[in-house]
Amino acid sequence: MPLVMDGVRIPALWAGKQRSRPAGPADGYDLQAECVEIALINNMPDAALEDTESQFFELLDIASGDIAVRVKLYSLPNVPRSDRGLQHLRSCYSGIDDLLNRRFDGIIMTGTEPRQPSLRDEPYWRALTDVLDWAESNTSSTVLSCLAAHAGVLHSDGILRHALGDKQFGVFEFEKTVDHALTRNSQNVAFPHSRCNEVRQDALTSCGYTVLTHSAEAGVDTFVKKKKRSLFVYFQGHPEYGEQTLLKEYRRDIKRFLRQERGTYPSMPRGYFDVAATKLLTDFRESVLGDRREELITGFPEAAVRGTLQNIWRSSATAIYRNWLQYLLSKKADASSISVVTAVLEIVQRKRSVLR
Repeated sequence: MPLVMDGVRIPALWAGKQRSRPAGPADGYDLQAECVEIALINNMPDAALEDTESQFFELLDIASGDIAVRVKLYSLPNVPRSDRGLQHLRSCYSGIDDLLNRRFDGIIMTGTEPRQPSLRDEPYWRALTDVLDWAESNTSSTVLSCLAAHAGVLHSDGILRHALGDKQFGVFEFEKTVDHALTRNSQNVAFPHSRCNEVRQDALTSCGYTVLTHSAEAGVDTFVKKKKRSLFVYFQGHPEYGEQTLLKEYRRDIKRFLRQERGTYPSMPRGYFDVAATKLLTDFRESVLGDRREELITGFPEAAVRGTLQNIWRSSATAIYRNWLQYLLSKKADASSISVVTAVLEIVQRKRSVLR
């Protein structure tokens, strides 16, 4: 069933795929109890803003199956933006004030590239914490991705993230550690990670979080905690990533090295490139190590490598988001049943009052 976009113009990148349509107040989906309503709060930097939209839209579209899903776009204020990024937000996104005056079955909130040593010093921190507090009472489940996950546990439980010796970068396999509705019908999952910090399992479990997936190599992947009426779901990785996303990030980091904005050549993402692609990229690395000039990025073998890539994590991502959508649907059905019972009891009570 196609995604329905709520209230604003469909982003051009996704509209070109013709897999969604806009919805208005009279749209039939408004009348269907089985329609799941989701807010996507996309805070990614401008360079990844539209790609991130498409990645989540495509994942939700595939995972939804026969579940009707309606999505509305938001972004936190005060995230640094270019004029082009601000124009895109004005065209396709709604303001956070609109979000905080509504209820949604679920929200998905992305991170963004940190600018400050402490997340509490980021200019959008107050708005982010307002959304987290609101979500506890106004959603059935809240998904926080990467930096948003780190911000979430810092705000709720004071859990600090720790810098890694090298970027956790690549596609990693994780083992399921407990049975949970989100990991139903799966044993191991594979997800992309791209982060320079981590939150650790001992700190999470001591504060009541349940770790769902973990690996000796990459640490904690997915973890959860119920907060008021909302199940908070945290991903340190990126199930939504497209097959080329890690390649683009690797090229970006190499370009920063050639600009001398970073001191070391970036490590190649693990579990992602085949033998032929690895050879091409290693040869490029050797050719530029002794001659750091930005213009050399034009020789990066992106086109040759692109054709070798496969989205080996798509089945894992689809499964966990399918389970999440089913969880939202079940909670919506529970709420509907409670409303019906409450209404019947009120009618019975009124009748008794009349008879007296």
